[in-house]
Amino acid sequence: MVKSFRAPAVAGTFYPAHPQELKQMVDGFLDEVAIHTHSSPKALIVPHAGYIYSGPIAATAYAQLASMRDKINRVIVLGPAHRVAFHGLAVPSVASFNMAFGQIPVDQSTIEKLVQLPQVSVMDEAHQLEHSLEVQLPFLDTVLDHFTLVPIVVGEASAQQVAEVIESCWGGEETLIVVSSDLSHYEQYETAKKIDRETCQQIEALEWQALTYSSACGCQAICGLLLIAQRLNLSIKLIDLRSSGDTAGDHHRVVGYGAFVVSPC
Repeated sequence: MVKSFRAPAVAGTFYPAHPQELKQMVDGFLDEVAIHTHSSPKALIVPHAGYIYSGPIAATAYAQLASMRDKINRVIVLGPAHRVAFHGLAVPSVASFNMAFGQIPVDQSTIEKLVQLPQVSVMDEAHQLEHSLEVQLPFLDTVLDHFTLVPIVVGEASAQQVAEVIESCWGGEETLIVVSSDLSHYEQYETAKKIDRETCQQIEALEWQALTYSSACGCQAICGLLLIAQRLNLSIKLIDLRSSGDTAGDHHRVVGYGAFVVSPC
């Protein structure tokens, strides 16, 4: 049975709860970004921390969708589980995600298709307090006209299991894949820079077997995406790499943030 909606869990903490304040912040991040000459992105890898920390980096990826504003009408968002431990991948039973800018409808036909896969289950508790998906929605609401959402929280799952899920709803230019992940966690500033540079090189080289949780908290979703990129001859380009030490944090315990664009070679 489809429930009514999923309410915001981290509004007022990870990002402003007031719509006008949130719009000003997101627009401000996007206004600072240069548009790169990529072919139309098929997928993005973006960070998911509080906006004062990772918002500027996430904006560098979302700004690349400017030419696709009216073309993309379905977004698959995959993020790691922070609150609930489980095996496989979890989708919600809700009809929409209610956000500051309005309701975002969940694509029920895609959800029904996904739950036919053995690694996918309906698990509202995995979504209820999860921030890794939620923080992407104000950006998506800003850069796209209208879209339906396929929210997927990734628990303990193999790259092959994640790839099968992504591939099953790959679609055409109407579908965007968003993988939500931060990079290194709580290292000294210079140590984090070294670790993150190596991780980004591995991601760009599609070396998914080299990634671990210490590389990126969303490594399983990234690995699944890289596996598909290998099969389909897609390229992954790093367009921004910074850390909380570069934005709003100190240099003693930083978190790394990378923004990547995935497109045809």
